[in-house]
Order: sequence, then C-alpha cells, then structure tokens
Amino acid sequence: MRDPTVKFLSHLHTLVLRASRGKFGTRLANNDMLLLTTIGRSTGANHTVPLLYLTDQNDLIVIASYGGRPNHPDWYRNLLVNDRATAQVGGETRTVQSETLSTEERSEWWPRIVEAYADYATYQSRTERLIPVVRLSSPGG
Repeated sequence: MRDPTVKFLSHLHTLVLRASRGKFGTRLANNDMLLLTTIGRSTGANHTVPLLYLTDQNDLIVIASYGGRPNHPDWYRNLLVNDRATAQVGGETRTVQSETLSTEERSEWWPRIVEAYADYATYQSRTERLIPVVRLSSPGG
C-alpha cells in the first residue's frame, strides 16, 4: 500500500474506534487493536495510530513493522524521543511507558507475533532493518 492509503485507512480506523468508544474497530485480521497516541518528536502534537497488539500480563506488545518499509514508522521514532504515550484498549485509555525489546526478548516474542499475524514474517523479509517490538507498560511498573 502507498503511504497516503495507509495514512487514510489509519485515520479512518482511529475515527471508528474513537467514535464508538472502543465498541467497533477493536479487531482486525483476527487480532486485537489499540490506539496508540504519541507526542510528535518535532511538532509536539499528539499523533494517534491503530496497532495490532498482544498482551504479556498487564503489558501491551506492539510491532513497529510499517509494512516492511525501510524506515521505522513515525510513532516508533516518536517513542524513541519520548517514551511516554497513551494507549486506548477498547473504551479504556491509559498512560504507558515504552521500551524496545532487546534482541533476545524479541527472539522469544517473534514466533508468537508471526503466529498472531503471519504477514509480519513477510514484512520482515521486505526490509533490512530488524523490525522493533515494543513493550508498553504502566509507568514505574
């Protein structure tokens, strides 16, 4: 997909999730979806994207695949500058702190990620960058 199409669909998905207060748009491709809002590293403005996620107890695991493009998605680059964000899961919004998983942790998670959504393996094969896997947890916890 071209970037304008991705941005349009992402915006549309965000609108549906927000307007329905998490009642619609929470599942896509047989996986749970959340809304992640980061602070723009250049603008300081809020930026929201829908993302597939997995859970690890109370933590959320998200994947910075960007469809296998050569560069990291903006939301991930924003988190590298400011690791605080908000995540809306269903109708609940919470503050989260992000941490990129180490290579070892990523290796443990990658099979589960591909099992949840097989296209991630395709995305990884399209790019030379190692697709980051990010843990979103409660700040200080």
